[in-house]
Amino acid sequence: MRQTSLISLALTGALVLSACQKSGDGEVSRAMASVNAVDENGLSDIMLTVADPNEAVSYFKRASSDNPKRIDLQRGLALSLVRAKKNTEAVAAWRKVVKHEDSTLDDKVDFADALLRNGDWKEAEATLDSIPPTHETYKRYRLEAMVADSNKEWKKADSFYETAVALTTKPSGVLNNWGFSKLSRGDYKGAEKLFVEAIQYDPELFTAKNNLVLARGAQRNYQLPLVQMSQIERAQLLHTAALTAVKQGDVETGKGLLQEAIDAHPQHFEEAVRSLRALENNVTN
Repeated sequence: MRQTSLISLALTGALVLSACQKSGDGEVSRAMASVNAVDENGLSDIMLTVADPNEAVSYFKRASSDNPKRIDLQRGLALSLVRAKKNTEAVAAWRKVVKHEDSTLDDKVDFADALLRNGDWKEAEATLDSIPPTHETYKRYRLEAMVADSNKEWKKADSFYETAVALTTKPSGVLNNWGFSKLSRGDYKGAEKLFVEAIQYDPELFTAKNNLVLARGAQRNYQLPLVQMSQIERAQLLHTAALTAVKQGDVETGKGLLQEAIDAHPQHFEEAVRSLRALENNVTN
């Protein structure tokens, strides 16, 4: 009888030990899964920010192929394709994302962005129109402004640009776009003001500096603006001012500015040299 009791106790102890081991294994598995998830999320963030765009595309293609139901990996692939400037593939990838049951309104905005990059303006406009007006984000309004610009709906464009500026802490890019919109309409004073504002937010934004010279040049003001610039940038901006002057018939002024550009550049400024030679040849002929 005692032997039977001992056997029963031993069996009970073994069962308890087995249950503890299984429970422990489960805890370890869950912990490892959590660690892997953190590592994977960190790797995904790296791939979407500092990694080479083509490497990111390869990573997300493999990952989404292994986990075809995960929208975060599909989204990562679509974003990576945009970064890699593979616009046609990016549109296809975003189209797949927005059809996913877990897609968001932000995904639709990103889909519209990819469509615009690929030149599909009509579908981009339709996509933006399908997003409820209550979804108010900087990116949505920036894209809305671009579409309104393309349709020459200036009042709508101005309204969208203004809203977009109010929704970001880094408005230099959208201010530059808004300024270029004003420039294309012939509102040179309005464009100049917006380019100056863009440079104030980002003194390194050369595109805005170049556009500012164009806006001033359209008003026959060929002096360089008082903004921060490197010696190379100064030469490039003088070149822009020169070409603007020539375009408006101020040929002698243009020639002088081209010579200034050549003299200002710390290296050989081939583009300005060619422009000056072509201008002198035309004048001689």
